[in-house]
Amino acid sequence: MYLGRFFLSDEDVAIKRFNKVAQEEAKAVWKLQSQRLANLIRYCYEGDERLLVSEFMPRQTLAKHLFHWDTHSLSWAMRIRVALYLAQALELSCFGLIKNSKDGKSYNTNLAFTPPEYLITGRVILESVMYSFGTLLLDLLSRKHIPPSHALDLICSKNFRRLMDSCLEEHFSNADGAELVRLASHCLQYEPRDRPIIKSLVTSLGSIEKDAEKNRD
Repeated sequence: MYLGRFFLSDEDVAIKRFNKVAQEEAKAVWKLQSQRLANLIRYCYEGDERLLVSEFMPRQTLAKHLFHWDTHSLSWAMRIRVALYLAQALELSCFGLIKNSKDGKSYNTNLAFTPPEYLITGRVILESVMYSFGTLLLDLLSRKHIPPSHALDLICSKNFRRLMDSCLEEHFSNADGAELVRLASHCLQYEPRDRPIIKSLVTSLGSIEKDAEKNRD
């Protein structure tokens, strides 16, 4: 449960309650520090009370920018930058936590969306994170919650422009748009072994991000 924004010493922080099951996860997150993450500053547990204290995000969440604020829209360049930064953070955060999980279940709360293998086995593997990242790419492309199966049907029928947020029209090249759709499709493959590895994903997104920055200038 998110408790809100607080002031600790000379900085703003966010405080969130967590349950006993997530206690080991909190200890693991404590060790993770990156400029791509909202880093954990402190955590505490006493009796039944458990709290996480993390850096506060003054610009709010990605979901707020995509789905809840109609007065402005994220630019193509910003969306690509967000995708790249999140990909760069994955190996350190979600990937690192899953690698440390003994049963594949401890850290499934890190997944924003449910991959097919989790529905079948109840376990999370490294490739499961890639599936979740693919659904995030769909959100960035469309600014809608599109079911992955429907998105893949549109991609296979080469109607991928129907996925695109209308606010993005003429703000990206066909090549970059097609490449981002290809990456999303690759991440959303039903078989985990058919999904990309994180390093290749970062490389591809880095190339698109350079083009986006160039075109913005």
